[in-house]
Order: sequence, then C-alpha cells, then structure tokens
Amino acid sequence: MTTATPQLTKRMIETLLAGWLPQAKEHRLVLIYGRYEDGSSDFVLSTEQDHKRVYITDQHSVLGIVEAWQQHQTERGADDVLVVTTSVDDAQLGWDIRGYALGRSTRTADRASIVAQRFGAADLDPRVRAEPWLIDALLDAEPAGGWPRSGSVLTRDTAMRSLIGARLGIGTLREDALDAGALLAWSLDPTGPNRFARFPAAEQAGMTDWLAGSVGEVAPIVLRLAAAGKAADAMPLGLVGTVATRPDASPEAALAFGGLLAGVRPPALRAFTDAVEGTLERWLSEAESGGRLARERITDVANRADQLAASAHLTEALRDSRFLPSSYAAALGTLAGALSPTPVKSSITAVERALDEARDHGLARLEPERLKTAEMAVRVHRWLALPLPDVGSAALAANRQVMDWAWVDRALTTLWVGDTGGDPAVAQAYRALHQAARNRRDRLDEQFAAQLASWVPRASGTNPGGCLLIEDVLDTVVRPVASRRTPLVIVLDGMTTAIGAAIGEETAAGGWREASPRQGERVAAVTVFPSVTRAGRASLLSGVPSVGDQSVERAGFAAFWRKHRREAALFHKNDLAGEAGQRLSERLLTALAGDGVVGVVLNTIDDALDHGKEGERAGWSTRDITYLPELLDAARGYGRPVVLVADHGHVLERSSTEKPSKAEGTSARWRTGPAGDDEIELAGPRVLLGGRVTVPWREDIRYTSRKSGYHGGASLAEMIVPVLVLLPSDELVPAGWHILSPEAVTPAWWEPRRTVLPEQPAPARKPGRRKPEPEPAVPLFAVEAPDESVGTRVVATDLYAAQRAFVPKAPDKQVVAAVIDALLEADGSLSLSAVAERAGRAARRPEFFVRTLERLVNVDGYPVLTLRDGDRSVKLDREMLQTQFGVRVR
Repeated sequence: MTTATPQLTKRMIETLLAGWLPQAKEHRLVLIYGRYEDGSSDFVLSTEQDHKRVYITDQHSVLGIVEAWQQHQTERGADDVLVVTTSVDDAQLGWDIRGYALGRSTRTADRASIVAQRFGAADLDPRVRAEPWLIDALLDAEPAGGWPRSGSVLTRDTAMRSLIGARLGIGTLREDALDAGALLAWSLDPTGPNRFARFPAAEQAGMTDWLAGSVGEVAPIVLRLAAAGKAADAMPLGLVGTVATRPDASPEAALAFGGLLAGVRPPALRAFTDAVEGTLERWLSEAESGGRLARERITDVANRADQLAASAHLTEALRDSRFLPSSYAAALGTLAGALSPTPVKSSITAVERALDEARDHGLARLEPERLKTAEMAVRVHRWLALPLPDVGSAALAANRQVMDWAWVDRALTTLWVGDTGGDPAVAQAYRALHQAARNRRDRLDEQFAAQLASWVPRASGTNPGGCLLIEDVLDTVVRPVASRRTPLVIVLDGMTTAIGAAIGEETAAGGWREASPRQGERVAAVTVFPSVTRAGRASLLSGVPSVGDQSVERAGFAAFWRKHRREAALFHKNDLAGEAGQRLSERLLTALAGDGVVGVVLNTIDDALDHGKEGERAGWSTRDITYLPELLDAARGYGRPVVLVADHGHVLERSSTEKPSKAEGTSARWRTGPAGDDEIELAGPRVLLGGRVTVPWREDIRYTSRKSGYHGGASLAEMIVPVLVLLPSDELVPAGWHILSPEAVTPAWWEPRRTVLPEQPAPARKPGRRKPEPEPAVPLFAVEAPDESVGTRVVATDLYAAQRAFVPKAPDKQVVAAVIDALLEADGSLSLSAVAERAGRAARRPEFFVRTLERLVNVDGYPVLTLRDGDRSVKLDREMLQTQFGVRVR
C-alpha cells in the first residue's frame, strides 16, 4: 500500500529549519520528504546566530532537484539556503546531491513534533500523537498570529481548545470559557457552522466528542445540525423540543417532533431544551438592558421556532411555551376573551390569571408597551366592576378626579393607542372595554356638570364650597411650603390629572417625597371658566381671578409675593434656554441659587395639542416635557421644594372627522349663547370672559377644526388640575402636612392587591386620676381569642428577642409587627413612604428605621427584609421570614 506524500506548508518548513539550521554548519541544501503546497517561495529565517534567506522549491524528479541545486549555487548568495520538497527516494538521488544536503539524506517531517514546536512545547501528550486527524487539523488551522504558548508539554485539552477556538471562529479559549450558551450563540452565525460542515468527518467527530465531554449534551446536537447545514435551527428546535420533554408529553407530539429532529435520546433532548431556554433567559436580561444583538437573536429564534412548530402541527401543543410568538398571542387572546365591558366581580379572577400568564411570557419582557396595554385593560376591567360612584358635590368630584378617575383617564389613553401586535381579537376587546369606560366617564362628567350649575354662580374665594380654587393655590399650598424653604413653582400648561398621576409616580421613584396638607390625599384645584390659558394661568400666578398675557402673569406673580414680603421671579418659554454648553439660562440658575420664589412656565403639553404631537401618545413622562428634568435636578441641587401645577387640563381628539361636532366658533370648547345638548351655560364671579359662557361637558364636542386636543370646556379632565408638592427631603414638610406614599395616592383597583393603611391610633392619654374601671365580666361561654397576626407571632419568638438584645433603641414590638403585617398584605413590597406611614412616629427617619428593622429580622445576614430600588422601596421575603422565625405565613 502506497503512503500519500505529506503536504508541507511554509510554517511547517520554518519550524523544521528553526531546529535544523543551527547545526547545519556549511550545508546550504535541505531535502525534505513531502509536497510543498505553494510550489515555490522564499523568506528570511531568523535564528539566534543570524538571518538567512531561504528558497523553497517542490521537485519530484532527480533532474528537477539537480537543476534547482545548480541554479541556486549559480544565482544566489553563499549563505542562502535551498529547501527542496520531494518524493524521490534517497537511493535514486545518489551521493553527488545527497553529499551537499543537510544530514546527507532526505529528511522526514515529524508532524507531531512540528505541532509541539508551534505551541512552544518540548513534548506532546501521547493522546495527541495517537490521533492523526488532530495533528493534521492543528497544522492546518494555525491562526495568523500562531498558536498560544502552552508550556513544556502540549496536553490534549489545550490542543482541543485551541483547535476548536480557531476552527469554530471563537478565538482563543481559556479553560471553561466555552459553555452551552456560547455554542448556541455560535450556531446562529452561519460563518462558523458552514466552515465546520466542510471539515473532514474524522475532525468533526473528534471535536464533537471532546465538546460533548466539556460542554454537555448540547454539543452533539448542535454540531450534528451544523454538519448537515442546519445549525441555525438548533435553538429553534430546542424551543419546539419542549413539547416532547414535558412530563405530560403526548406520544403524538413526541412523534411529530421526531420528524424535525430524530435520533436524540430523551435525557439528551431535555438537557438541550433546558440549555436553549436558559440561554434565551440570559439574552432576555441583556435585551432589557438595551442589548440590541440579544433582542435580534431572540426574535429570530422565536420566529423560526414558530415556523417549525407550525410545519409539524405543534402550535397548539406549545401554547404554554414562554418564548413562541404564537403562545404569547394565545395568552393575550385568552386575556381578551376574559375581558368584558360589563364585568362582574367574579370575572376578575379569570382576568387576573390570564394577565399573569401573559406577564410570565418571555416575549412580554421584549414588548413592555404591549404588556403595559394589557395591564391597563385589566385595570379598566377592575374599575368597571365597581359600582358607579355618585358625584355629590363639586369638591367631591375634584377629589375623586385626582385620586381615582385620573387613573382611569391614564389607562384609557393607553388603551386608545391599542395593541401594537395588531391582533384583531385583542383590538376588539380593548375597543369594547374603552368604549364602556368612556361611557361611564361621560356619566361622571354629566353629574359634575350638574353640580357646576349650582356651584359656579356662588363660588368665590370666600365661598369655595370645599374646593381649592386655582387662584388660591399660591396662598393655600405654595405659601406653607415656602415657610420651610422657598420653592420652585413649575406650571405645566395643560397638564391633566392623568399626566400628574404619571409624573407623581415617576418622581416618587426618583427619590422625591410628595407632601400634602390632607392626610393620604393629593391636592387638586378647580380652574376658572372657560378653562383656557389666558384666564387660568393668569389667575393661578396672580392669586386672584385674572385674564391676561405673560406680562400680566409676571406682574401678578411678583405682586403676590411682594405682598408677603418675598422676592419672586417668573420665567416663560423664551427665558429658559442657556448658552452653548448650558441647558438652562444663567439668569434662571442665578434665581434658583437665590432666596426668592422662582416660577417657571413650561408649554410642552399645551403646544402638543396644537401641533399634533399628542394624538398617538400613550402617556407623558418627565423626559417628554422640555426642561422639566433639568429643572427638577437643579431644584434638588439647590435644596428647593417643587410645586407642580397646571392652569387647566385638556381632552384629546378621538374622532376621525375634520368638521366641528357643533356649530363653528372661534374657540374649540367654549362659546356664548343658549346651551344645547351635552352643554351647560354658566355665569358667576369665576366666569372671566364676559361673565357668561356655554361649555360642553362631553369630551367629543368641539367648535373648531380638528387638532390633537382641546381645552375650555367643563369636563373633569379640563377643569380639575393636580397640585403636586415634591420635597427633596422630609425635613422640609410644612407644619401640619403629611408625606404621601405612592400607595396612598394610587386607587385600590390599580393593582390586584393593595394594603389599606389604617388610621394611626390616637396618642395615649397622660397618666392622671381617673375612676377605676370595672372588672371585665366573665362570659357565660368560652370565647376564642382572635388569631394573632404573623407580625405579632414573629416579635414574640425567642429568636426575635435575641436579635433585639443587640439593637439599641429598637422600635416597639407593635410597630415592627404592624410593618411586617402591612408588607405581607402588600405581597411583600411597599414604598419607603408607606412603611414610614404605617410605623408612625417611630419612622421619623425612614431609611434609618428600615435599617434598624433589617438588623432585627435579618438573622445571620439572610435578607428577610431589604431596601430596594435605590432605598425607595422595602421588600420582605415571605418564605425566608417563615424559615427563619418558624412562623406559618399564609
């Protein structure tokens, strides 16, 4: 049997010469048994002694060798070396050639030794030498920069890691650097798998066996698919494969999956599907943090998995998959089917369960806006299941608008934008829910209009009827705030109570503490009639019912504060922009650094109504309002409280017609003349433009051409404006005021489970002389004592007593128990403000109080109770509490 002539490369020859030439002395000819792949070439070889020019030629006849040697002697330098690769036997050459050759014979290349030298090793693991395919592959795959140095002995694992890193395009691999996730990610890039498919079968098998031992069962499946040109289907098949690995897998489903990927043992398939889902979970976390590549990978894998599932008729069997688009659509479809425009309380459980299934789907994390719409739909469903409230007075309506119905408006704005997935069934369910809630809101607006008819004629600063009038905001709200520290008053022109609710939620998450003169209630004000800028804003900033432009507002603001012995400055749109490199103007920053009251008017929201930017918006955040983030940061930096207030609200355009819905007029939402259907005619001291106006209470009436939104009418969304008092620290709470926790200002139906914080107990009376109380009567029959709360049982344990012994000035047991119970009622999480409210005077320094609680309940450092979200919320681990203190938590 004839042995094939070995192929030699330039690098192999360089390696051989590096070991041979130092002992070559005067020999200038080197004969090597083999075939040079490039035919001929030359290069300079550097040794420890000198540098030599080397010429290589491939000759397979005696005549060719003789001619090449003669030409070399005639034409090249005396120190140049000629290397001849040949398959001619020594016996044919004769001594006339062999006498000039190094070693006086044709030398044989030891490929294994070459490999060792290329790694800088003196010896080779015998297992490497025993695998010719590995030697060949290492010689063929050496990267341009050479193999990494490996020490004195090249081990098989080092050789395999290096080979796989080069062959699969992964680069240099450290020990344990290649895992299942990295191999699965590799399968999605066609470059590496296509290269693998071209390798010799022995090399494919060798790499597969080694990877199976180091990576696990994932490797054989991925590389088998790569060899077949189907590597891109590896992860999609891993998702579809869950249909055959679950405990309740049907034979039909397993058989159908076998048509996609046959010949895989169940344990190996289970390990493979687990690795695929684990990798996708990690990519989901990366995508949520802004990783675009991770998002693209997940989308591609999930869509391809859906295609494979459909081709095998497995879509229905995979309805509970956490990653398939079809299963996410099915979860949202189930939710849509459970939603009802006329819900009853018993239907809420099914709706909540359907929402939980949609929320648990992996793709929900990639499409937060779509999930947000689903959550808003469920919130509207909960609200519709409640009895229709009664609007007993204008003051009650204002309170309910800012504390409850504003959140409905917020949800309806999101529902109007709809499901971004374009599912017709989901869209229809959302549309029906939106219409039902809108009809109910119309009834509330109608009741409010009826209250206005009797309230407006006599409403004034001396007779507000229990309402906070917009012209009294400076005196009633801002002045008490200024008693502690001069505030920044920001007027968000056109801000509704719905927008105020969203901004309040965001600023609370950003560390601001909201305060109010009312226990557990956000403040709302009633604007003037009609609810337009030139009346509402001038009245707000002057402190008296007024009509005027910016000059009137500026003069009125300064006059109000001058009357109260304070300097004040008001800044409008053109006063805010700074020079290059500075967002806010120098004059504004100077005012904020001073001691005077500073007012700023921001027009972003109102401008959006005119310029068509509001219609498709699903909500507002501080980032959407020009200069608001910078103003909040500046106020915090200067230690100023912030009062966020509006001059009026607005309603949004929800029709498709360009023509007015009523007779044309000069103003969008108010006119003069007798009232028609869905309108009300009002007159009184707070009707500023002419003393008598006709305004619509329905949101869908306008008198001018179509815009994104309007104001001027008598709907709750236009007339009631939020007043948010934001403090950078609790030390600035005015006397008699209260800190508002996020839970206090959020309606109970907004979340599935909410803690209702009870009123604080009245302070104990001072000891004194009093009549002795009679002994309690002994009951005729034994009466069982009520069950103790979990918190009470925790603080009664010996373990808690032992912990408390090491905590000086620990709060009373009753306070600790109450906080634990409140956290358990709230599913283990409350804002820091809510915890402080529940603890009362014991939590005058909320962060310090919670740190003390941590020392009391975090036994041996286990995180039973922790501060989260930048110390803004408190988390109680229910299971760890039960384990540590041995109490049963239901």
